[in-house]
Amino acid sequence: MDIQITKVITTFCLFFVTAIAEILGCYFPYLILNQGKSHWFWLPTVFSLAVFVWLLTLHAAASGRIYAAYGGIYIFTALMWLRYVDQVLLTRWDMLGGLVVISGAMMIILQPQGLIR
Repeated sequence: MDIQITKVITTFCLFFVTAIAEILGCYFPYLILNQGKSHWFWLPTVFSLAVFVWLLTLHAAASGRIYAAYGGIYIFTALMWLRYVDQVLLTRWDMLGGLVVISGAMMIILQPQGLIR
């Protein structure tokens, strides 16, 4: 198997940006509904979710494999959001879980029939 590191990094970064778009698409309604922020936040919500959906279409692999690999990157990204946006310290269980899911995502991405071709 010939693994091209640039393709691995590109795939990871694409999933990371996709996860940020999805998290923002959920975070803006949270701000509106739970913190009384302006209803204008619905505009970036719609934009974020549209970008999220579009980014998932940029992979050539089967959709189920894309969603499975993305799920691991999403969990990792959500933990980073928890730490750096919500300012909550990660527990060792958070870190261990993040390591497990990122490892699983990389196994899916790097398999011979995976996302890197």
